[in-house]
Amino acid sequence: MQFTKLSKHLIILLIGISTVSCVSNKTGFPFILPKEKPNRKLSAAMERNYTAYLAPRPEDNELYTQFKYTEIKGLDYSNHDGTITRRDPSKVVFANGKYYVWYTHRQTSTGPMGAAKCNDTIPSADWDLCEIWYATSEDGFNWTEQGVAVPRPPKPYVGCRSVSTPDILQWKGKYYLYYQGFTEPSGMRGDDCPVTVSYSDSPNGPWTATNKIVIENGAAGEWDQYSIHDPYPLVYKGKIYLYYKSDCDGKPNLVRMQGLATASDPLGPFTKCPLNPVINSGHETTLFPFKDGIAALVIKDGNEHHTIQFAKEGINFNIASIVSFMPIAGGPFIPDAFTNTKDGRGITWGLSHITNVAPGNKNHAILLRFDCDLNLDVNDQQMKAHEIYFKPEFYYSLGLTPKQKLRIETETGNQKK
Repeated sequence: MQFTKLSKHLIILLIGISTVSCVSNKTGFPFILPKEKPNRKLSAAMERNYTAYLAPRPEDNELYTQFKYTEIKGLDYSNHDGTITRRDPSKVVFANGKYYVWYTHRQTSTGPMGAAKCNDTIPSADWDLCEIWYATSEDGFNWTEQGVAVPRPPKPYVGCRSVSTPDILQWKGKYYLYYQGFTEPSGMRGDDCPVTVSYSDSPNGPWTATNKIVIENGAAGEWDQYSIHDPYPLVYKGKIYLYYKSDCDGKPNLVRMQGLATASDPLGPFTKCPLNPVINSGHETTLFPFKDGIAALVIKDGNEHHTIQFAKEGINFNIASIVSFMPIAGGPFIPDAFTNTKDGRGITWGLSHITNVAPGNKNHAILLRFDCDLNLDVNDQQMKAHEIYFKPEFYYSLGLTPKQKLRIETETGNQKK
């Protein structure tokens, strides 16, 4: 009996020694980067390389990419005098043998003049006094503007001052445009505005406005009490998952984060996720089905800006990659955005915008095309590169402001005294 107990203890001891030897670092980390997490003690950085990202190398990470940009043809901007703007493109959809996109469109006698100088014809901001227009294309590079889709409704309906930032949903044979509706000039109380919706049997319209708020602002003191921006619907788990952005904190620089509201009917009611905000960063809202979950482009703003994130259930997002030069207000072409897929294939292109194209009251935005490889069926290694070189002029364009130069000159002068 004693021998048996001793034997058992020896066996346990030997197993323990063997286990320790397997994870001890008697040799250096291997030269050939293991594709799977090695059975050894790792630094926090190397542990993260195998647990935080989809692959230890960016080239093998399906949610890592470079972004390439192309000027699109067919849209006029009045010599960039600030009187015409196009911004906030929706997702691109394919119907009737061509691509469709909807966007914020402003055509005014002047550019934006600020809240103090605006009136019924002079916009306060680039997204003031706007309508929702649409354009079509056969190749995604050359676009033909088709005109207004959703005009501003008469007072006092939601959007009577401006309708902007649209996105598109296809649901049971119908089309739904969600957008922000302003009833007063932007800047009077920040960007306080709710989301409303119009619907149609065809992407060409006509569109019927509900003139009703579909997602209410949060209660007083909640993070989204003042605004629900950038409505972005997808079909996921048999429901409408509508993501949105809001601004909070206000100290005085707002913190922009993203929330989720779900519904079983496009006209609501929508129920906000109790874990909102579900993304702690990002200025615009761009997401797409990916594998069995949802991927998000976290664009500008916040601790996790310039990242692509993933949530297996569409709620708890984690960083999947760190990227550069993300499309601003990206509206990707997502073939399976509304198919209730359980195997999202990803994206390869879309439209985005660039703001502040001209200074002062000539300020306006333009649309452009972006391309990428965030797709399970594409393997474009040029898109997976992570070494980018720029001419010196690029770095000089990021130079100091006059105020910063004055501060440095003052600090330098004080040091010499």
